[in-house]
Amino acid sequence: MDQGTRDELLGCLVEAVGSITAAHPARVAVDGPPAAGKTTLADELAAVLRAQGRDVIRATIDDFLFPRAQRYPRGEYSAEGCYFDTHDHHALNRVLLDPLGPGGDRRFQSAVYDHAADTVLSPPVATAPADAVLVFDGVFLLRPELIDRWDLRVFVSTALDRTVERAVIRERSVSSRAEVERRWRERYIPAQQLYFAMARPADQADVIVRNDDPGLPVWETRAR
Repeated sequence: MDQGTRDELLGCLVEAVGSITAAHPARVAVDGPPAAGKTTLADELAAVLRAQGRDVIRATIDDFLFPRAQRYPRGEYSAEGCYFDTHDHHALNRVLLDPLGPGGDRRFQSAVYDHAADTVLSPPVATAPADAVLVFDGVFLLRPELIDRWDLRVFVSTALDRTVERAVIRERSVSSRAEVERRWRERYIPAQQLYFAMARPADQADVIVRNDDPGLPVWETRAR
């Protein structure tokens, strides 16, 4: 276990990215519960890599959702629905992870869905350099459907109850405290517990970041 500043954590992650030896772009997963801090960490990592001259593709699982009409067959607050019915993993593999992986042609799309407009997207196809880095954040990234697509697996953990308070602060302009707490306690937290039981993401990770105090993170790097 190491504990240090954000810059020291980012230095560790940059070193881990640099250690990837592959003839295709490095695909980095930044996984973790909602409001654990994974998006912030992924943004910070992407910025540091770009500052060092790396070509970075920044993408998120939120751009690979099924349309809203398809996401809730089990109900709006179903934890099983959150885990099984929310994300289009087939599209994610087809348009992004497989093209950037071994034997891929590096021609990719970084999104298939616009969350704000609830519409399907088909952005122009881009071509990644062979030494590019995909920094991809989201929930449930170390599940069986995706686990072998990543070249570096980062799991951002925090106490699940702490994520509720962070979510209340983050969403206070659009949702009431009662709405946020219900969504977290009935859907998101039980979905994470289901994920932990089924996929054991911490056991699959190369780097575990304990982010209870974002200013003083604790991390563990594991050899594959």
